Amino acid sequence: MFDLVLKNGRVIDPATGRDGVADVAVTNSKIAAVETGIPEAAAREVIDAAGKLVIAGMIDTHGHIYQHVTGKFGLNADMVGIRSGVTTVIDQGGPSCMTIGGFRHYVANPSYTRVLCFISAYLVGGLEGHFYSELYGPGQLNVGHTVRVARENRDIVRGIKAHAEIGGASRWGLEVIKIGKQIAREAGLPLYIHLGQLWPEKDGVSIDPDEVVRALIPIMEPGDILAHPFTRHPGGFLSVETGEVHPVVWEALARGVTVDVGHGSHFSFEMARKVMGAGILPYTLGADMHGYNVKIPEEGGDAVKQANPFFGVAPFNLTNAMTKLLTLGMKLPDVVATVTGNPAKMLGMENEIGALRPGMEADISVLDLLDGSFELSDNSGVRVVASQLIHPVMALKAGVRFDSNSPLIPPVLAAA
Repeated sequence: MFDLVLKNGRVIDPATGRDGVADVAVTNSKIAAVETGIPEAAAREVIDAAGKLVIAGMIDTHGHIYQHVTGKFGLNADMVGIRSGVTTVIDQGGPSCMTIGGFRHYVANPSYTRVLCFISAYLVGGLEGHFYSELYGPGQLNVGHTVRVARENRDIVRGIKAHAEIGGASRWGLEVIKIGKQIAREAGLPLYIHLGQLWPEKDGVSIDPDEVVRALIPIMEPGDILAHPFTRHPGGFLSVETGEVHPVVWEALARGVTVDVGHGSHFSFEMARKVMGAGILPYTLGADMHGYNVKIPEEGGDAVKQANPFFGVAPFNLTNAMTKLLTLGMKLPDVVATVTGNPAKMLGMENEIGALRPGMEADISVLDLLDGSFELSDNSGVRVVASQLIHPVMALKAGVRFDSNSPLIPPVLAAA
């Protein structure tokens, strides 16, 4: 007897090359079988997934879930994760070498969601969403301490997070990034780099965004990650001078640097069309939700805006970001790969998560693919009508069912 069978869903698993109607059986928290025609009598529980997408448990590569410690910036891990159909969330830069203990004890351990992180290169981590630029200079990093903590916590620390943008460059050049790369290299972990302006430029100092990108890219090594390729802020993949993709970006991709969307407050339809039109497709997809760009539910009350004008606010989550990639022309299996097999490889966990192979943990996401006319928006205020919408239904985490009932899931908006 199987414990549970998901029947008749469209199983899309790029890691194994499967795309078609099939059943997925679960026993003892593991995937037991993926095949057609499993008898209902062979399972203690049957879930009808007909008309649904059944994929490996989604992995959000860019979350901000160090709740309370990072102030308004940090969201609840299970609201971003398992209650939104996402089984694994990677916090990007919330915990640091000084605060990783609290992150493990108060976020990773009690959450139903699998919680991992790219530890901050900075001693202060993601306090208040990196709002105070003076906390992020070269004097605010400690290589030895961060490397030691990363090694001691390898079960949850899967990379290093740092920023490359013109506001920081106007204060201390790229020294911080070089130190961040030293930490990543000594820890044996990938470096995840934020692109796109974060802080205002220092008074009296003007920085060429193109020069920042040209100086950064040679530091990047195979397995490192460039985030926010579609940013609307200066210092992204597109040259301010030419409007084309930086030649050094192509060089980085050719040697094994990967691209993470990092939707958040950095997604622009205009920039996405230009970058994807040039031939660059994202490898992984992070929602990049945080307390400044979504509506945060109050205790016992309705969702309220915690809006910061610099970031902008638009309703989105991981499946909404997937819908945008689909609308921009990516094929559905390729979109699925950005939240399953590809991020599992980025984490070095492809034998544990990101695929529907018998014997792997039963992390499974079930999604609706709705047909109609749906309104999507970006943080520039641009609105686009999509003919299909991906929406979370439920997830299994180690075989346990969680319905998608997070108040952070944006409503399904029909186009006017």
